[in-house]
Amino acid sequence: MSKAVVYTESGWIWVVDRGFPHLDDMTIYFYKVDREYGCFSNFSPHSIELEGRVWRTVEHYYQAHKYVGTKDESVVEEIRTAETAEEAARLGRDRSRRCRCDWDEVKTTVMYEAVRTKFLTHEDVRQILLETGDERLVEDSPVDYFWGCGADRTGENHLGKILMSVREELRQQRDRGERPSLPSKQQR
Repeated sequence: MSKAVVYTESGWIWVVDRGFPHLDDMTIYFYKVDREYGCFSNFSPHSIELEGRVWRTVEHYYQAHKYVGTKDESVVEEIRTAETAEEAARLGRDRSRRCRCDWDEVKTTVMYEAVRTKFLTHEDVRQILLETGDERLVEDSPVDYFWGCGADRTGENHLGKILMSVREELRQQRDRGERPSLPSKQQR
């Protein structure tokens, strides 16, 4: 088992076994909405307004945008109005439909805009995000190796990276004395 060095405010240095999850490189793992830090999930019930429309969750917005400008664009509204994030995800992952041809190039930008809007809109989750300090944020999905860390924790963790980027943007706004604000409706 590898060792980790932990520095304390009082100047003590501790060497601990890395096998203890609560000391594992100061990382916050999140995944399920009903668990600690579940508000970081795209399925959390925090609506966003983008493009002049209200989306029930980040997941609704993300899944719908797979089909913008495609022959299957009619499903966008069906996804937007889905009762749950799970239903929106199911509709968006339907393999009988074809995603937009630039999806791999734009999907992280689509996700970033939705996540950023969520944390600018909802003060409660914004505060939770800021309170994570500099800790690494990881979506602990056992199946997603792009957005999360995957079962063996070797995934790319793009959702965690987006959250850390949004956190840094919010922190800089706060440190400059600016109030978090969304772009004007003309910009959205």
